[in-house]
Amino acid sequence: AAVGAPLVAVGDVLYHAPDRRRLQDVLTCVRLGTTIDRAGTALEANAERHLKSASARAAAFAGREAALARSVAIAERCRFSLDELRYEYPLEDDGSGRTPQERLAVAVWAGAAERYGAAIPDAIAAQLDRELAIIAALDYAAYFLTVYAIVRFARSRDILCQGRGSAANSAVCYMLGITAVDPAQSDLLFERFISVERGEPPDIDVDFEHERREEVIQHVYDHYGREKAGLAATVIRYRARSAVRDVGAALGLSPDILGALAGTVWGWSASGVDPDRAREAGVDPDDPRVAMTLALSAELIGFPRHLSQHVGGFVIARDRLDELCPIENAAMADRTVVCWDKDDLEALGLLKIDLLALGMLTALRKGFDLIARHGGPRYGLADIPKEDPAVYDMLCRGDAIGVFQVESRAQMNMLPRLKPRSLYDLVIEVAIVRPGPIQGDMVHPYLRRREGKEQVDYPSPALKAVLKKTLGVPLFQEQAMKIAIVAAGFTPAEADGLRRAMATFRKVGLIERYYTQMVEGMVARKYDRAFAERCFKQIEGFGSYGFPESHAASFAQLVYVSAWMKRRHPAAFTAALLNSQPMGFYAPAQLVRDARDHGVVVRPIDVNASDWDCDLEPGPDGAPALRLGFRLAKGVWRDDARKIVDARGNGYGDPYALRRRSGVAAA
Repeated sequence: AAVGAPLVAVGDVLYHAPDRRRLQDVLTCVRLGTTIDRAGTALEANAERHLKSASARAAAFAGREAALARSVAIAERCRFSLDELRYEYPLEDDGSGRTPQERLAVAVWAGAAERYGAAIPDAIAAQLDRELAIIAALDYAAYFLTVYAIVRFARSRDILCQGRGSAANSAVCYMLGITAVDPAQSDLLFERFISVERGEPPDIDVDFEHERREEVIQHVYDHYGREKAGLAATVIRYRARSAVRDVGAALGLSPDILGALAGTVWGWSASGVDPDRAREAGVDPDDPRVAMTLALSAELIGFPRHLSQHVGGFVIARDRLDELCPIENAAMADRTVVCWDKDDLEALGLLKIDLLALGMLTALRKGFDLIARHGGPRYGLADIPKEDPAVYDMLCRGDAIGVFQVESRAQMNMLPRLKPRSLYDLVIEVAIVRPGPIQGDMVHPYLRRREGKEQVDYPSPALKAVLKKTLGVPLFQEQAMKIAIVAAGFTPAEADGLRRAMATFRKVGLIERYYTQMVEGMVARKYDRAFAERCFKQIEGFGSYGFPESHAASFAQLVYVSAWMKRRHPAAFTAALLNSQPMGFYAPAQLVRDARDHGVVVRPIDVNASDWDCDLEPGPDGAPALRLGFRLAKGVWRDDARKIVDARGNGYGDPYALRRRSGVAAA
């Protein structure tokens, strides 16, 4: 009235139906950090804030028809749609006058010449022509150039990096140095990465040293501008345990009861707390507040709980991001976050680059530096001698403590059975000890066939081409897609839908939608129904952590490099692992014992010889010895170690004086 604005009728809706009022009250208590008994007027007075029909709304505003009409008029004027957002990828002008596609082609063919020399294999040249044509049709050249530029920046700073995931299916990514998977040595499915039929943006994952990834992240912010770059968000949703804790706390249950109820939930369960399990835990499920807790927590499962930060997904725009989407400051300094998750970004066509962290890359970099600093060659990931028989001999014995991806007990038990003798054997090793292949009954048939105990039978030449390298057993998502295409008549887009269903292991049941299409499609093409159903059952196993071959191929490269360093430079390998802690399965004491078992002379922490990090020293018979660093001494901080080292450099030679002066107890 003071400003002369007319009245507008609004519903101020909080939930879709009146029976959601109880859950709304509980969520209000969770948000305010209080209980239902103390919330008072913070809760709604009634259950009227739900969606109502037009007639019910008219009845509620009887006598205020003009206000209701104004709200309808305002709603009719609100025509904005998310489809109106016009996202444009940033263009980096190098001054050459060439289009992004032309610059990408120049870089790709230069990379191919560097990889293969003047004689680029015909199959590789044809694959590059095909991939470049698809990239041109979808106008993604600028995206590839950005990833290429980020990788080049990392390497200019001696930061180890390697692409993985579906990008490893791309020959273009290999020529640009984004991935290390050679298409000449693999048969990966490019359509898993990008296709015209799918029309979706590519998703390239690049791993960097975990201790130096922040340098890369800040470079992206600095180069493109903080207003044009942001990390994607991820929506953390309620699971059974978090739901029962939050609801129970809001309803005033004691911490010991909440602990007992939460303790009945196993893992990432998405189902509510079973009343019988609650009774077994000593909680009465018939108590009114407990019963309400169980009921409301079951309703709450799947609701968004809070917004978190994606592990490394970057969105970069040509113009300001805040004109496209909501952004906010991250909890970590010097980071901003786009308040949409990867599914939102994909639906709206916003391109994302995943800049991820990998501890093994940090360890390998430190190992390479140690080798070079103590008189050895300067190695990089591409410089390691390939297919070293001694490395495979070591792995066949299950001697893999500290080796990337194959150091778990399950993997170490599998190594002597699989007996890897080539890089592709390591690709299979990485992928086969996973819930998907195990649940799909793929492991034992593969091993029996590998050992010659079971005959390999291919129902058709087309399937032999798909399954020959895995002895007739579909171990990888790419193979499942190819089976669907060549044996069941799927289009590439339908095969990608199958791949997505395999990947959504937390959304149980999606893959079942493809059962009829796959089985009947194979039967129509003269495949035996029992074989078709067995194929689908194996593919269905991918619904629980199926593994893409491209991902396994990228990881296998690091398996081999880390195994090579363990075999050929065990002291440097152990020092690098110790200097990169925490990482891996094993405690420092176990790594040190394993080094001794491999003949490494291990020298203890010494105030006159040690630095913060573990290092190498001249050892007996010309082999380097491992000197343990202060980082392994309990209660010693980096600043303490610096004081000791500085004092040593100032000529203080008495170790006991050093200990007294630094305040550090004897190690």
